[in-house]
Amino acid sequence: MNTIYTLTVTEDQAGTRLDKYLSDAIDGISRARCQQLLEESCVARRGIPIRSASGKVKAGETYIVNVPEVKVLELTPEKIPLDVVFEDEHLLIINKAPGMTVHPAPGAQSGTLVHALLAHCGETLSGIGGVARPGIVHRIDKDTSGLLVVAKNDAAHQSLSAQLKDRTLSRTYICYVWGALTPREGEIDAPIARNPRMRKQMAVVEGGKHALTFYETLDQYIPKSSINPVASKVMCQLDTGRTHQIRVHMAHRKCQLIGDALYGTAPGTRFNRMRSSHSVIPQETLLSLTGFHRQALHALELALIHPFSGEEMLFSCPIPADLETLERTLLSLTNRA
Repeated sequence: MNTIYTLTVTEDQAGTRLDKYLSDAIDGISRARCQQLLEESCVARRGIPIRSASGKVKAGETYIVNVPEVKVLELTPEKIPLDVVFEDEHLLIINKAPGMTVHPAPGAQSGTLVHALLAHCGETLSGIGGVARPGIVHRIDKDTSGLLVVAKNDAAHQSLSAQLKDRTLSRTYICYVWGALTPREGEIDAPIARNPRMRKQMAVVEGGKHALTFYETLDQYIPKSSINPVASKVMCQLDTGRTHQIRVHMAHRKCQLIGDALYGTAPGTRFNRMRSSHSVIPQETLLSLTGFHRQALHALELALIHPFSGEEMLFSCPIPADLETLERTLLSLTNRA
């Protein structure tokens, strides 16, 4: 059954954007959901549907808001083991395993994090975006491991999304890249958009969306009898959250992530280049490095403010076993092994 709200603008609410006014006036409905309701002609003034979210409300105006009944997500819950770092009635912090897709897509109709969360959360989910589903606040790529926050209700989702926008929700990653960044620490401020020549890729493109990554080199792996690092361990903190941001920014600086099949050099080509420039590296080690099976990227830390208690929370999880093995392999090249 639909829920009908009749809302009259007061003097102190006048001048507010319509989408913000609606989200403030209706408990448990996010601003994004209000924008969706406007687009679907579910908001009317004097009997006329209003579609513009940016219009300013005036004192004395009355809005009728027709909120449709929450739809059940047509996915079958799957009991997939999850590494839960934290959970309460409002949010979940998950340490996502590499290889797990977050959202269902044409090539991933089962076995996704969403399928697992539907089974894990059961009846606790609310109508985020008009659909009963877990609220994925931010994504990480299928082959990236590490921390991900999930909202269990619309109010938590709204709060966490706002934190993501105003940078009070911060994400820190560890990655292993080929070569060495110069300088060893700094920022990469380069706009990102769809690659106009390769549509499956993102790229640094003039006029793209603002993208800013702060980085610090934690270690460099310099082979014995050499002066040039074959690879580096880098910590990255995202100021923005563009698709594939770290992968694109590292590739832009010619330091592609180890194992990155989309933005890196083909393994065979990489092997031949490394063999010619680092002849001191054993062939077995080269094959191990160039054949690493995924992008070497891990979401290490997640900091946020709890949507209801206001508590500042910091979560961290160690790098998984495959990255530990990769680091040991890189260390074996050096005089520190």
